[in-house]
Amino acid sequence: MKIAVIGGTGLIGSQVVKNLTAAGHEAVPHSKSTGVDIISGQGLDEAVAGADVVVNLTNSPTFDEASPAFFQTSMDNLLAAARKSSVGHVVILSIVGTDQVPELDYYRAKALQENLLAAGTIPYSIVRATQFMDFMDAVLSWTADDSTVRLPATPIQPIASKDVAAAVAEVAAGAPLNGIRNIAGPDIFTLDELGRITLTHKGDHRTIVTDPTAGMFAVVKGDVLTDKNAHLAPTRYIDWLS
Repeated sequence: MKIAVIGGTGLIGSQVVKNLTAAGHEAVPHSKSTGVDIISGQGLDEAVAGADVVVNLTNSPTFDEASPAFFQTSMDNLLAAARKSSVGHVVILSIVGTDQVPELDYYRAKALQENLLAAGTIPYSIVRATQFMDFMDAVLSWTADDSTVRLPATPIQPIASKDVAAAVAEVAAGAPLNGIRNIAGPDIFTLDELGRITLTHKGDHRTIVTDPTAGMFAVVKGDVLTDKNAHLAPTRYIDWLS
C-alpha cells in the first residue's frame, strides 16, 4: 500500500516509516521540512494524493490552551484532503486516558482530535499509548532543583517509542478499527518510583520527594493513565534504561 505519514520525520513517525517500508509498503514521510504544513494546508493535498492510508503523527507545539485549536485546524485540513483523495483509512496516535483528564488542556485537545476523526466519513483507527519512556527526562526537569525532584505518586505504565511505532505501523497496514486500540508498557510504576529508578540508574544523587501537587500529572486522579487490558509491549523500563 501507499501510506502517507504526516509528521513522518519525528520520534515516532520516522520509526513508523522505517517499519512500514521494511514490511514492503510505500511509506512516504511528510512534515514541515518536506514542505507540508498541516495548519496552513500547504502541500497537504499533494501529500495525501494517491495514498491508501494516511497516518497523522503531528503534534501541537504547546501543551497549553492553544493546543485544542491546533488539533481542530489540523484535523479539519487533513480530513478535507483525505476525502478529496478518497483515502480509505486514517490513523492517529493518542493517549491512554485522554478523555479522563479534562483538567489538562492538552488531554482535552487530544480527545477533541479523536472525536473529529470518529465523527468523519473516512474509516479510521485510533492508537492510544501510555506515557513514552523517552519523555521521562523532561518530566523530571519540570519540578527539579539542584537537590530534589518533586513528583506525584501517579500510576504510570511507560512504553518505549519503538514499541509505539511498531503498533502504529501494524494498525496502519491492517483493516480500519473504526475504534480505539490501547497499547501500554509491561509494567506499572508510580511516577515518583519511576523517578527514583531513573536517577539511580543515571548516578544522579538528587532526592525524589513525593509531592501530590507537583507537575502536570498532579491533576490526574486514580489510575486512568494505565490499562492492564491494553496490548502490552515487550520492552521493560529497566531494560530500556540500559
